[in-house]
Amino acid sequence: MGRWFRSWSMDPPLVAGVLILSIFGIAMIYSAGVTISPQRVVQVAWIRQLAWFGIALGVFTVVSRIPTGWLEWVAVPAYVMSLVLLAVTLVIGTGVGTAAGTKSSIAIAGFRFQPAEVAKLATVLVLARYLASRGSAPASLRDMVAPGFLAAVPLGLVLLQPDLGTAQAFVGILFATLFWAGAPVSLLLLLASPVAALILAFDTRVWSVYIVAVMGALYLLRYRLFLYESAAVLLTNFAAGTIARPLWDSMPPYQQNRILVYLDPQVDPRESGYHIIQSKIAIGNGGMWGKGFTDGTQKRYDFLPEQHTDFIFSVVGEELGFVGVILALLVFAWVMARLVRLAADAEDPFAGIVLMGIFGAWLVHIFVNVGMTVGVVPITGIPLPFVSYGGSFLLMSWVAVALAVRVGHDDERVTG
Repeated sequence: MGRWFRSWSMDPPLVAGVLILSIFGIAMIYSAGVTISPQRVVQVAWIRQLAWFGIALGVFTVVSRIPTGWLEWVAVPAYVMSLVLLAVTLVIGTGVGTAAGTKSSIAIAGFRFQPAEVAKLATVLVLARYLASRGSAPASLRDMVAPGFLAAVPLGLVLLQPDLGTAQAFVGILFATLFWAGAPVSLLLLLASPVAALILAFDTRVWSVYIVAVMGALYLLRYRLFLYESAAVLLTNFAAGTIARPLWDSMPPYQQNRILVYLDPQVDPRESGYHIIQSKIAIGNGGMWGKGFTDGTQKRYDFLPEQHTDFIFSVVGEELGFVGVILALLVFAWVMARLVRLAADAEDPFAGIVLMGIFGAWLVHIFVNVGMTVGVVPITGIPLPFVSYGGSFLLMSWVAVALAVRVGHDDERVTG
């Protein structure tokens, strides 16, 4: 039995960090259920999370013993299977909570899971296998077409659900893996440029200045890019600017309102702006030391929406205050820094890219979830790793930890 539990001693800093976050999350989910008008679903959420936590620990123990060679072999089959599951989800999927209007989950015999969580890890593995097998760093935009396609397929299927929050994680995975594989930052910026064009197109003057800047960047990089690559970048930027207005007009009113209230919550304080306004009030109420565990007033009186899932960080801010928020973020920083350290110390390119793919996915989740609670980014409905309520999300987060521990310690160079 001892060899099965060796996983727990392979990387104590990383495992300890995620253990702290998981236990902290269960405690905050319990607190989220302490309200003046108890809802049974929220009240028992912490018990369900605790059960999933136990399952996750068992799965972690098993997965972390899988040889890295097996992970490379299973990357393509797992990726294909995840795409099939995402396609099936579009047909028979259902939503729940804030995602009630999406087709993001599959329910079988009372068991509900999100195929997108499997797809994220499968995409990390298949990108790591592809980029590691190249033998050289992506040196041109042409070299980024294949990895971009591998990330774009699951991203597109998730967008069709539609689940914008989870889709963003695939972007983080793609850019983190390309960066670690050696892609120049200048090319990564060009790869991301159409997104900026899409956003800036709503102000003609700003967009015009931006296009001139893109053309200048293409001129400076003319010795690194093929002519057709420069033309493709310019055309996609023009295309993004052209479709911006029709795309906006085609969006449902509730999605438009989410963006508008991000710019000014007071535009619709009773509907779309309600979430962010109440979240900011809750965090502001916390002050330096917080109102005390289970004693948050915004949460207790049910003013804070989805307080055990998307807005769990607002509960942290209100009840534990600025000090609690900083401590929680420091633990996240510790975990993320450990992933980078393991990637830097890994001798195998596949291992390093897997670790950075996990880093990219978690970074998006942390930044977007925390950012939306304070109004830094639009509300898209994305959970906080290890802390937000969600069984399949917690389970797959621990599978990611198992992969990190496994690939990060396949050689003896990694130090504490």
